[in-house]
Amino acid sequence: MSASELGVPKVPTGIAGLDEMLQGGFPAGHVVLVTGLPGTGKTCLSLQFLLAGAQRGEKGVFLSLEEDVAALTQTARQFGWPVDDALKRELLKIIRLDPKETKQNIQRIQGELGKELKALGAKRIVVDSVSLLNMLSDDEAGRRATLFSLAAACRSAGATTVLTAEADPTHPGISRDGLSEYVSDGVVVLTYTTAADGHRVGLSIRVLKMRRTPHLRSVQPYVIGLSGLRVDAKAIDLGGV
Repeated sequence: MSASELGVPKVPTGIAGLDEMLQGGFPAGHVVLVTGLPGTGKTCLSLQFLLAGAQRGEKGVFLSLEEDVAALTQTARQFGWPVDDALKRELLKIIRLDPKETKQNIQRIQGELGKELKALGAKRIVVDSVSLLNMLSDDEAGRRATLFSLAAACRSAGATTVLTAEADPTHPGISRDGLSEYVSDGVVVLTYTTAADGHRVGLSIRVLKMRRTPHLRSVQPYVIGLSGLRVDAKAIDLGGV
Protein backbone atom coordinates (compact mmCIF):
# COMPACT_ATOMS: atom_id res chain seq x y z
CA MET A 1 0.00 0.00 0.00
CA SER A 2 1.39 3.39 -1.00
CA ALA A 3 1.70 6.43 1.24
CA SER A 4 -1.00 8.19 -0.75
CA GLU A 5 -3.35 5.25 -0.16
CA LEU A 6 -2.66 5.54 3.55
CA GLY A 7 -3.54 9.24 3.38
CA VAL A 8 -0.27 10.32 4.99
CA PRO A 9 0.88 13.79 3.85
CA LYS A 10 4.61 13.87 3.14
CA VAL A 11 7.28 16.53 3.66
CA PRO A 12 9.97 16.23 0.95
CA THR A 13 13.46 16.13 2.43
CA GLY A 14 15.09 17.65 -0.64
CA ILE A 15 17.61 14.80 -0.64
CA ALA A 16 17.72 12.82 -3.86
CA GLY A 17 17.13 9.13 -3.28
CA LEU A 18 16.00 9.50 0.34
CA ASP A 19 12.58 10.78 -0.72
CA GLU A 20 12.28 7.72 -2.95
CA MET A 21 13.11 5.45 -0.01
CA LEU A 22 10.36 7.20 1.98
CA GLN A 23 7.84 7.33 -0.89
CA GLY A 24 7.81 11.12 -0.91
CA GLY A 25 9.53 12.28 2.26
CA PHE A 26 9.08 12.34 6.03
CA PRO A 27 5.45 12.02 7.19
CA ALA A 28 4.22 15.47 8.18
CA GLY A 29 4.42 16.15 11.90
CA HIS A 30 6.83 13.31 12.59
CA VAL A 31 9.85 13.60 14.87
CA VAL A 32 12.66 11.81 13.03
CA LEU A 33 15.96 10.82 14.62
CA VAL A 34 19.03 10.94 12.37
CA THR A 35 21.86 9.11 14.09
CA GLY A 36 25.40 8.38 12.92
CA LEU A 37 29.06 8.45 13.75
CA PRO A 38 31.04 11.70 13.38
CA GLY A 39 31.56 12.68 9.75
CA THR A 40 28.56 10.84 8.33
CA GLY A 41 26.72 14.07 7.43
CA LYS A 42 24.06 14.53 10.11
CA THR A 43 24.34 18.34 10.12
CA CYS A 44 24.52 18.40 6.32
CA LEU A 45 21.31 16.38 6.02
CA SER A 46 19.61 18.65 8.56
CA LEU A 47 20.51 21.89 6.81
CA GLN A 48 19.54 20.42 3.46
CA PHE A 49 16.15 19.46 4.89
CA LEU A 50 15.52 23.00 6.21
CA LEU A 51 16.65 24.77 3.05
CA ALA A 52 14.54 22.46 0.89
CA GLY A 53 11.62 23.74 2.94
CA ALA A 54 12.69 27.36 2.50
CA GLN A 55 12.62 26.88 -1.27
CA ARG A 56 8.99 25.80 -0.86
CA GLY A 57 8.22 28.90 1.24
CA GLU A 58 8.16 26.93 4.51
CA LYS A 59 9.72 28.41 7.63
CA GLY A 60 12.41 26.40 9.38
CA VAL A 61 14.20 26.64 12.72
CA PHE A 62 17.64 25.21 13.48
CA LEU A 63 18.24 24.71 17.22
CA SER A 64 21.98 24.26 17.60
CA LEU A 65 23.80 23.00 20.66
CA GLU A 66 27.02 22.54 18.71
CA GLU A 67 28.00 24.90 15.89
CA ASP A 68 27.37 28.64 16.02
CA VAL A 69 25.47 30.63 13.42
CA ALA A 70 28.57 31.63 11.44
CA ALA A 71 29.79 28.04 11.15
CA LEU A 72 26.40 26.73 10.05
CA THR A 73 25.88 29.41 7.42
CA GLN A 74 29.39 28.83 6.08
CA THR A 75 28.67 25.11 5.76
CA ALA A 76 25.51 25.86 3.79
CA ARG A 77 27.33 28.29 1.51
CA GLN A 78 29.96 25.67 0.70
CA PHE A 79 27.22 23.52 -0.81
CA GLY A 80 25.79 26.42 -2.76
CA TRP A 81 22.54 26.51 -0.80
CA PRO A 82 20.72 29.90 -0.60
CA VAL A 83 21.11 30.22 3.18
CA ASP A 84 21.63 34.00 3.20
CA ASP A 85 18.45 34.57 1.20
CA ALA A 86 16.52 32.22 3.50
CA LEU A 87 17.76 34.10 6.58
CA LYS A 88 16.97 37.48 5.00
CA ARG A 89 13.43 36.39 4.08
CA GLU A 90 12.98 34.91 7.58
CA LEU A 91 12.37 31.45 6.13
CA LEU A 92 15.23 30.16 8.27
CA LYS A 93 16.08 31.03 11.85
CA ILE A 94 19.13 29.63 13.65
CA ILE A 95 18.87 29.58 17.44
CA ARG A 96 22.00 28.81 19.43
CA LEU A 97 21.43 27.00 22.72
CA ASP A 98 24.68 27.39 24.65
CA PRO A 99 25.39 24.07 26.46
CA LYS A 100 27.00 26.09 29.25
CA GLU A 101 23.60 27.57 30.12
CA THR A 102 22.31 24.26 31.42
CA LYS A 103 19.56 25.41 33.76
CA GLN A 104 18.24 28.09 31.40
CA ASN A 105 18.09 25.66 28.47
CA ILE A 106 16.23 22.98 30.41
CA GLN A 107 13.73 25.54 31.72
CA ARG A 108 13.20 26.86 28.20
CA ILE A 109 12.68 23.41 26.71
CA GLN A 110 10.29 22.34 29.46
CA GLY A 111 8.50 25.68 29.45
CA GLU A 112 8.03 28.13 26.60
CA LEU A 113 9.88 26.50 23.68
CA GLY A 114 6.76 25.06 22.08
CA LYS A 115 5.04 28.46 22.10
CA GLU A 116 8.19 30.11 20.70
CA LEU A 117 8.39 27.65 17.81
CA LYS A 118 4.69 27.99 17.05
CA ALA A 119 4.94 31.79 17.13
CA LEU A 120 7.77 31.60 14.59
CA GLY A 121 5.50 29.62 12.27
CA ALA A 122 8.02 26.81 12.00
CA LYS A 123 7.02 24.00 9.63
CA ARG A 124 10.42 22.29 9.84
CA ILE A 125 12.64 22.05 12.91
CA VAL A 126 16.12 20.65 13.45
CA VAL A 127 17.78 20.00 16.82
CA ASP A 128 21.53 19.41 16.48
CA SER A 129 22.29 17.51 18.58
CA VAL A 130 20.29 15.78 21.29
CA SER A 131 23.50 14.01 22.34
CA LEU A 132 24.69 17.28 23.87
CA LEU A 133 21.21 18.03 25.16
CA ASN A 134 21.24 14.79 27.14
CA MET A 135 24.46 15.87 28.80
CA LEU A 136 22.61 18.80 30.42
CA SER A 137 20.89 16.45 32.89
CA ASP A 138 22.62 14.58 35.66
CA ASP A 139 20.50 11.43 35.64
CA GLU A 140 18.49 9.28 33.24
CA ALA A 141 15.15 10.51 34.57
CA GLY A 142 16.19 14.11 33.89
CA ARG A 143 17.48 13.26 30.42
CA ARG A 144 14.27 11.42 29.58
CA ALA A 145 12.09 14.30 30.82
CA THR A 146 14.07 16.88 28.82
CA LEU A 147 13.98 14.78 25.66
CA PHE A 148 10.25 14.11 25.89
CA SER A 149 9.62 17.81 26.56
CA LEU A 150 11.64 18.74 23.48
CA ALA A 151 9.75 16.32 21.23
CA ALA A 152 6.44 17.57 22.65
CA ALA A 153 7.42 21.19 22.00
CA CYS A 154 8.21 20.43 18.37
CA ARG A 155 5.00 18.47 17.86
CA SER A 156 2.91 21.19 19.50
CA ALA A 157 4.34 23.67 17.00
CA GLY A 158 2.89 21.52 14.21
CA ALA A 159 6.30 21.00 12.64
CA THR A 160 8.14 18.09 11.08
CA THR A 161 11.31 17.65 13.12
CA VAL A 162 14.78 16.17 12.68
CA LEU A 163 16.77 15.33 15.81
CA THR A 164 20.43 14.44 15.30
CA ALA A 165 22.35 12.20 17.68
CA GLU A 166 25.78 10.63 17.84
CA ALA A 167 25.72 6.88 17.31
CA ASP A 168 27.13 4.43 19.81
CA PRO A 169 30.63 3.61 18.48
CA THR A 170 30.25 -0.04 19.51
CA HIS A 171 26.73 -0.33 18.04
CA PRO A 172 26.50 2.25 15.20
CA GLY A 173 22.87 1.37 14.50
CA ILE A 174 21.66 3.02 17.72
CA SER A 175 22.19 6.40 19.38
CA ARG A 176 24.82 6.86 22.06
CA ASP A 177 22.17 7.88 24.62
CA GLY A 178 19.84 4.97 23.84
CA LEU A 179 16.80 7.17 24.57
CA SER A 180 16.27 9.22 21.41
CA GLU A 181 14.78 6.30 19.46
CA TYR A 182 11.89 6.05 21.93
CA VAL A 183 10.63 9.62 21.47
CA SER A 184 10.97 9.50 17.69
CA ASP A 185 8.45 8.43 15.07
CA GLY A 186 11.23 7.51 12.68
CA VAL A 187 14.91 6.60 12.79
CA VAL A 188 17.41 7.12 9.96
CA VAL A 189 20.87 5.63 10.45
CA LEU A 190 23.95 7.03 8.69
CA THR A 191 27.03 4.85 8.85
CA TYR A 192 30.30 3.86 7.21
CA THR A 193 30.44 0.92 4.86
CA THR A 194 33.54 -1.09 5.65
CA ALA A 195 35.50 -3.69 3.75
CA ALA A 196 36.66 -6.99 5.21
CA ASP A 197 40.01 -5.44 6.11
CA GLY A 198 38.27 -2.80 8.23
CA HIS A 199 39.03 0.18 5.97
CA ARG A 200 36.27 2.74 5.34
CA VAL A 201 35.10 2.52 1.76
CA GLY A 202 31.92 4.56 1.69
CA LEU A 203 28.76 5.75 3.40
CA SER A 204 25.39 4.06 3.71
CA ILE A 205 21.91 5.02 4.90
CA ARG A 206 19.09 2.94 6.33
CA VAL A 207 15.57 3.84 7.40
CA LEU A 208 15.37 1.78 10.57
CA LYS A 209 11.76 2.74 11.29
CA MET A 210 9.16 5.20 10.06
CA ARG A 211 5.72 5.01 11.60
CA ARG A 212 2.52 5.16 9.58
CA THR A 213 4.15 4.91 6.18
CA PRO A 214 5.75 2.25 3.97
CA HIS A 215 9.46 2.71 3.31
CA LEU A 216 12.44 0.99 1.79
CA ARG A 217 14.27 -0.99 4.47
CA SER A 218 17.45 -1.89 2.62
CA VAL A 219 20.86 -0.29 3.22
CA GLN A 220 21.62 2.23 0.45
CA PRO A 221 24.89 3.99 -0.43
CA TYR A 222 25.10 7.76 -0.38
CA VAL A 223 27.65 10.47 -1.03
CA ILE A 224 28.26 13.97 0.29
CA GLY A 225 29.10 15.92 -2.85
CA LEU A 226 29.36 19.51 -4.01
CA SER A 227 25.61 20.05 -3.70
CA GLY A 228 25.10 18.11 -0.47
CA LEU A 229 23.95 14.66 0.48
CA ARG A 230 22.64 12.36 -2.24
CA VAL A 231 21.49 8.77 -1.94
CA ASP A 232 22.46 6.56 -4.89
CA ALA A 233 19.11 6.22 -6.62
CA LYS A 234 20.46 3.55 -8.96
CA ALA A 235 20.93 1.26 -5.99
CA ILE A 236 17.31 1.61 -4.88
CA ASP A 237 14.95 -1.25 -5.68
CA LEU A 238 11.57 0.41 -5.40
CA GLY A 239 9.94 -2.95 -5.87
CA GLY A 240 11.14 -3.83 -2.39
CA VAL A 241 9.17 -1.06 -0.67
